[in-house]
Amino acid sequence: MEEAEAEFIWNRETIPKVLKIVSARLPQRDLISLLLVSPWLYRTLISYPSLWQVLDLCEMGNAGNRLVAALSLPRYHHVKEIKLEFAQDIEDKHLELLKVKCLDSLQNLESLNLNGCQKISDKGIEAITSACPILKVFAIYWNVSLLPKLPRSIVKYLLTLCPPLEAKGMHLESLNLTRCIKLTDHGLLQILLKCSFLQSLNVYALSGFTDEAYKRISLLSHLKFLDLCGAQNLSDEGLSCIAKCTKLVSLNFTWCVRITDAGVIAIAQGCTSLEFLSLFGIIGVTDKCLEVLSRSCSNTITTLDVNGCIGIKRRSRDELLHLFPYLKCFKVHS
Repeated sequence: MEEAEAEFIWNRETIPKVLKIVSARLPQRDLISLLLVSPWLYRTLISYPSLWQVLDLCEMGNAGNRLVAALSLPRYHHVKEIKLEFAQDIEDKHLELLKVKCLDSLQNLESLNLNGCQKISDKGIEAITSACPILKVFAIYWNVSLLPKLPRSIVKYLLTLCPPLEAKGMHLESLNLTRCIKLTDHGLLQILLKCSFLQSLNVYALSGFTDEAYKRISLLSHLKFLDLCGAQNLSDEGLSCIAKCTKLVSLNFTWCVRITDAGVIAIAQGCTSLEFLSLFGIIGVTDKCLEVLSRSCSNTITTLDVNGCIGIKRRSRDELLHLFPYLKCFKVHS
């Protein structure tokens, strides 16, 4: 009897206290495994709603069915973030099913990561985004099947999500369009016109845009992070427009081969809070632009990659530290 009573006290009092301390540090998959250990563990873990605000199915097989099953459970009814990066076997039909069966569970969703989900098309994107009224972060990195002419589903969603400046409500803050290779100038322009509250824009590895699209980035007055790696048509004129985004702290211009000193100097003079800058592989820049950058941003830049910039002669660690004393990272590309 004493042993049974001790076990009862252990389960009722000790286990909840221990789990309250350690559960927040455990990976989600470990938490799910613990649910199966005992009814006491199950009840204790379920009683902490904060543990179930993230649903992580990254790289998992049968992810589509797992996603629908998870969002059908009460513990995920207030989920804020769904991670599906490179998840296997997730298709349009699963996202459409969520809209029908799990609409209530999507009402608090703020971040959706569909990076590398190659079986999802415009149809699935339109279904899931139309069901998420307060989404702030949306990532569709490396999805080559989307956007056959222009991003119809995304633009339609963004038109709804991003109301006029005077309107109240939620606004999209982060958008990752990496490797969405069929996105056109027209589609990007529509996004930039409507998403004026974007703080982060990633169009990595999209070389098809013209300078006219890049110039419209100046509309994003709240922009802090911009990745234009591989923007082969970006010119100094385009950079002069981007320099109007004075809140920028991170810029990736890797392999933007048309850029010269003039464009970088415009950025240096306009974006004086820069912390991260990559000019990797640009042969048209020289020591002149670094000198101007040093005068404008020497107290803020901590990451600067000028590897492959053969026009810059003063590229040693000591020489760069002389210009930028707070540098900690000298290489961000291999």
